[in-house]
Amino acid sequence: MNRVELDPQGGPGAEFGVFLRRSREERGWTQDDLSEITGYSSSHISAVETNRRPPTPRFAKKLDKAFGVDGVFSRKTHDVKNSPLLEGFAEYVVQEAKAVELRLFDLGIIPGLLQTQAYAEAIAAGAVRRGSITRDQADKRVEVLAARQLRLRRDPPPLLHVVMDESCIRRNVGGPGVMAAQLDQLAEVAALPHTVLQVAPYAIGEDRAFDLPVNIVTLPSRSLMSYAESSQQGHLERDSDSVVPILTAYYQLQAAALSPAESAALISHLRKELP
Repeated sequence: MNRVELDPQGGPGAEFGVFLRRSREERGWTQDDLSEITGYSSSHISAVETNRRPPTPRFAKKLDKAFGVDGVFSRKTHDVKNSPLLEGFAEYVVQEAKAVELRLFDLGIIPGLLQTQAYAEAIAAGAVRRGSITRDQADKRVEVLAARQLRLRRDPPPLLHVVMDESCIRRNVGGPGVMAAQLDQLAEVAALPHTVLQVAPYAIGEDRAFDLPVNIVTLPSRSLMSYAESSQQGHLERDSDSVVPILTAYYQLQAAALSPAESAALISHLRKELP
């Protein structure tokens, strides 16, 4: 049986899975052993350990009893349920870290992987002021983003294709100083040999292929995954055949967008308007 490597930085669900596996193995139990004790199938336990299924309060109580701990698993389940990350996003992060090629589209805000810390903190602070998340959840979001950015600085890095709606670079986030530093970072990222950065201008109108953020992942096996999200939830598509039409739409978007040189010039122009 192939052992799935777990990444505790993949979000609260992944952290829970790592904790469960470590606790089980420290007891010398197999998944079948824990299945007999809890009454849950070994496949269910495997799915929770690998973050393919979230832990439920009922399952957590069974684990607390099995391991003889006072509410430890129940508290961790509460953390998963109240995670600031959208459903499906933690699983996407695990795949993102394996990618040999990433294609990103965003609108309204700079894609997370390209954000400065100050910009990310400003976005999170805005969500706190609106009451969407707590201060602790905001800190967790920024922490997860920093970990994602760090993992993608590996050698060799993945090829990175980014198309941003024009609104991303025109929307002032965090004030002129924060925005100036963010545009400077975009210029630096655009100059990297493994990055292609383009802006989809307002002028393309209804020919813009997407109305929601979309990420497309190419794994070392050349299989494809995509992740799309609304304001309330995210969805990871694992079926390569289902991702192909999304990839086709992405190519169409790239063709309609400004060239990398034109995009860099627009970013430079907007930067000059800031202090």
